[in-house]
Amino acid sequence: MGTSVSLNEAQGKLAELIHQLPPGEEIIITENQQPVAKLVRHPRRLERRQPGRCKGMITLLVEDDEHLEGFEEYMP
Repeated sequence: MGTSVSLNEAQGKLAELIHQLPPGEEIIITENQQPVAKLVRHPRRLERRQPGRCKGMITLLVEDDEHLEGFEEYMP
């Protein structure tokens, strides 16, 4: 079981609790010495977006330039 803090204490320093919490660990938030919530840091880091990761996921059934109308400014 993780650390526990009172609801009033958690309200006062929520950002600090979140940033100090290691991934996968938890803090139990209590009210009147009874658990009412659990704060858990997400264990996974978000991946950085990379251009071209979806290349090949779209298949055009018709080879024409009509579907590209309006996108001229984005084309090389």
